[in-house]
Amino acid sequence: MEDYYKILGVKKDASPEEIKKAYYKLAQQYHPDKPGGDTEKFKKINEAYQVLSNPEKRAQYDKFGRVFEGGAGSSNQGGGFDFRQGFNGFKGFTGSSPFGFGASFDDLGDIFSSFFEEAGMGRQRRPTYRKGSDIEFVMEISMEEAFFGATKKIRYKTYIPCPHCQGLGYDKKQGLEICPYCHGKGEIREVKSTFFGQFSQVRVCPHCQGTGKIPKKKCSYCRGTGRISGYQEADFNIAPGIADGQVIKIKGKGEAGERGSGSGDLYIKIKIKKHPQFERKGNDLYLTTEIDLVKAYLSKPFKVRNIDGEIIEIKLPPGFSFKEKIKIPHKGMPILYQGRRGDLYIEVYPKIPRKISEKTKKLLEEIDKEENN
Repeated sequence: MEDYYKILGVKKDASPEEIKKAYYKLAQQYHPDKPGGDTEKFKKINEAYQVLSNPEKRAQYDKFGRVFEGGAGSSNQGGGFDFRQGFNGFKGFTGSSPFGFGASFDDLGDIFSSFFEEAGMGRQRRPTYRKGSDIEFVMEISMEEAFFGATKKIRYKTYIPCPHCQGLGYDKKQGLEICPYCHGKGEIREVKSTFFGQFSQVRVCPHCQGTGKIPKKKCSYCRGTGRISGYQEADFNIAPGIADGQVIKIKGKGEAGERGSGSGDLYIKIKIKKHPQFERKGNDLYLTTEIDLVKAYLSKPFKVRNIDGEIIEIKLPPGFSFKEKIKIPHKGMPILYQGRRGDLYIEVYPKIPRKISEKTKKLLEEIDKEENN
């Protein structure tokens, strides 16, 4: 007689939960459709589980070393199904299946996924009510606000906790009671029949959503969901130097969850408006300005106003080319959270007067002669 405890790799005093976990682990490992699967090994694992998962059969096996009343694995009470019945019932078929019959094992993926889910491998054992979704909000700000920073407040429509039941979804005074559909387990077992035999599948109880309890009296205002459609407000700070496309996260300011299961988060995406004078590239600023042609030749200083309002006086160096950019260090955008700034680049264009006097014209002609001699 096979040692069922040895097959499953558990001790003789193993708990039902330990036996179940060992079975699911081995069934997944040796499943015939998996790489390295073993048909015979899989049959023995299933047979051992059929006996050890059934209290009466396990007691018989422990006392007599065998199981009576139809033999091991003849019942589906343990939560599995008899694979030997599947083999015997389809001996006449042929095909590429590891078992030598044409019935494909593609459908077994759904069957065994239910087993692994029950063991906690595919989903949480008892999910609660749905958590609120995250929300994304686009906030458009000016270049000046990106420079100095700002405090903003937004108002948006979403799900908010029900004010009548404080988000519980039921009358708190009357409280909760054990779910009569799952008897407080939070899950229900369904038995389905296939050509392999019967198998059981565990599902989250749709009546209590896996909590095992239901309200004695649902909130009529939110219909038991614990949330209603309404307006939410959020205050937040924009740090100096924030970049275009940067995202600010505000935890818990998203959509309210069902029956107090937690709110989502609010994500604010920053969009910086195009500035009429300044262009931003990283932490640097670029400014284009005009200068009187005569002042340029005479190297006379001129003034520009920076984005922060500061007046900067600039003097063109001798031999300056209008193709060049004047760099003014540390006068650009603040570098986020670093206490320093990028650079300011100024591109200068000569301002050519539309009309000039005869005197100016003669002076320019004399300059032209000197340059060409």
